[in-house]
Amino acid sequence: MPFDPSTLRFDAHGLIPAIAQDHQSGEVLMMAWMNAESIRETLRTGRVTYWSRSRQKLWAKGESSGHIQRLVELRIDCDRDCLLLLVDQSGPACHTNRQSCFYTALRGGEEVEILSPVA
Repeated sequence: MPFDPSTLRFDAHGLIPAIAQDHQSGEVLMMAWMNAESIRETLRTGRVTYWSRSRQKLWAKGESSGHIQRLVELRIDCDRDCLLLLVDQSGPACHTNRQSCFYTALRGGEEVEILSPVA
């Protein structure tokens, strides 16, 4: 049976959270939003495409930085309201030039940067 994005549980804005994870290391890279159109485009091309809430348009990851994400596998959570994208990441995933957007940890009540920008 072919996949139909309409079977997913989108929010009131037609969006669903999508977590990108490096398919080899398991590192969580980033979280962004997708809509039905961006999911279809990702599946059609193999290049991860999100929905940019700030620009109100489709956003192919890496279209300006060159740090693209190739989809290895798309997974759907049990409630069908969140996606996990196993990806092959080219270059840093974060716009701050870090490998992951999750570079700040809370340790001992203090925020600590645990990843430096890629040189």
